[in-house]
Order: sequence, then C-alpha cells, then structure tokens
Amino acid sequence: MTASATNPKAKAVKKAEKSKQKAEKIFHPDSRKAGQLQRETLRKHKLAQQVAKRGQKQKIQANRYAFFLHEIPSEVPALTLPELHDLVKNVWLTKYDLALQEERTSRRKGRAKSSKEDQLEELKKQEAEEYRTGLELPDLLDPHNVGLFRQWDGVDVNYLRVVRFIRICGEFPDVVHVARLGRDKGIPLANTQQEVSAENEMDIDSDRKSGLELERTGSTMLGMDEIPS
Repeated sequence: MTASATNPKAKAVKKAEKSKQKAEKIFHPDSRKAGQLQRETLRKHKLAQQVAKRGQKQKIQANRYAFFLHEIPSEVPALTLPELHDLVKNVWLTKYDLALQEERTSRRKGRAKSSKEDQLEELKKQEAEEYRTGLELPDLLDPHNVGLFRQWDGVDVNYLRVVRFIRICGEFPDVVHVARLGRDKGIPLANTQQEVSAENEMDIDSDRKSGLELERTGSTMLGMDEIPS
C-alpha cells in the first residue's frame, strides 16, 4: 500500500489537482461549449459596461438636480417662470465662469489652452445649447412639487420619480413642457398660477394615450413623456 493511499492529506491534494485540471479544461475554439463560454463572457462584459454607464449617468443627473435644489431660497414656496429662467441663465449657466477665468489668467500669452479649459468651455457650450433647445428639470413652479423636491437627499435619483419634471427653453421663455408627471398624485396637472379650461383637460386625457403634446403658446404646454420604470 502506497503512502498516498493511507495519508488523508495526500488524498486531498490529489483530489484538488484533479478538480483544477477539470476546471482548466480547454475547449476547441470551434466547439459549441467554447462558443457558449464566449457568449457568456461577452454578455457579462456588456452588463458591467451598462451598469457603469448607468451609474455615471445617474451621478451626472444627481449633481445637476442637486444644484437647483440648493439654489431655491428656503423662504420661497415656488418660483415664477421668469425667476426660473433667471436662475438658469444667471446662476446655472455661469457656474463654470470662475474656473474658466482662473484657467485663462494662469495661461501664459501665446500658450495653448489647457485640457481643463477646453473641457469647461465644452461643458458650458453644451449646457447653453441644451437650455436654448430644451432643458429638463424639476417643476419649481408648483409649491407642492417644490415641497416634494426639498425632501430629496440630493443623491438617490430614484426618489425623483415622485417629482414632476418640466422642460423649458431659452428660445421660447413663455412655454413650459410637462416632461414627466411624477408618481405623486397630489401635484395638480396645471400650474397653480395658470388656468386650464375643461376642454383642454379633456384633450390632455386623450393625448396621454396617444403620446402627443398639447401646445399653448404663452402659457403652459402640457404633455407627458414615458416615465422610465
């Protein structure tokens, strides 16, 4: 009888080696099993990329909405539409100006721009264009919605599903889109400072089903985008 046959530790080592050899088994590149393993690896890689991309997107959204959360004066129940446009133009769109000025001042004459200066200019340009064509943000025109928004911790974007979102644009400052209704049923469909006729309320119900948007120049443009699940 050999020593390995009587030594429990030797048996365990031998069994582990066999398991390792089995785990490291190499499949033929053209075999069905190899194809399955390749597809599974690719699927896991794509899922990891999607999770990372979703996390980055949520972080960007949280930073944007938190900016507006902290800029609402505590004593104000809600903003007027002109006040909201002023907040966007004079506060949100100018938030990079100081950093840009510092970069330009520190740059020697005749030297190329730094990568940071290029990035800041590009961000400022993108956000200005977004505001010109349509900027989506929480509805800060309605006191009830502002109250809900103030309960947000500034981090978890999932909470914001209860909050109504609107879309405003610099080209048409008197027009507001309802972008997402929010899941809180206590928010009135029309802004409290404006009136919606019974006829328009009926149109809103029918247009919700068809996915269309109602347009009311100089007042509120009411509609609904699909709420992400």
